[in-house]
Amino acid sequence: MPAPSKRTPSSDPHRSLRAVTVANPYYSSAHDGDASNPRTIPAIVNLKESAITMLASRGRIDAAQLAAATRFRALWEAMCRSTRAIDYGREPVDGGGHADPISHRQMHAAEELRRIRPLLGENGFSLVSRICGEGYSLGEIVGPGASKRAKLKAARDLREFLDLLCEFWNLSSRR
Repeated sequence: MPAPSKRTPSSDPHRSLRAVTVANPYYSSAHDGDASNPRTIPAIVNLKESAITMLASRGRIDAAQLAAATRFRALWEAMCRSTRAIDYGREPVDGGGHADPISHRQMHAAEELRRIRPLLGENGFSLVSRICGEGYSLGEIVGPGASKRAKLKAARDLREFLDLLCEFWNLSSRR
């Protein structure tokens, strides 16, 4: 029998779990009302997964700002994480040409991010991309040993830029 671990799941510095209710990804309106087809399902979320989930769990950003941050993250990941190089050593099959290393999804994401950049400005785009896209925390953005005022200013700036994205994508009626 292995020795019991001294580290309990709640003492892990990288994990803080919470039960939440989310929309069911397999919900079908054709079978509405069926007990096996609920609209929402329970899920477990790691609150320390990103700065955005932590801010949302503490009520520092609202649902529209969370949706804007999630959409920005999806665009960032589509553009940055799935690039691949052309393999010139592979021979085309059946007379076809070489595959294009950039997909339509990546081009759409790059175009959308290109439209967002002038709206946020260089500093705003950098802040949103580092926090929402790359997953940095506010403490890492302002630097080690920074004052609480600097962190609060970065959080306020992030909320303002997320509000701009909400207006740009029509995610809320806030002005």
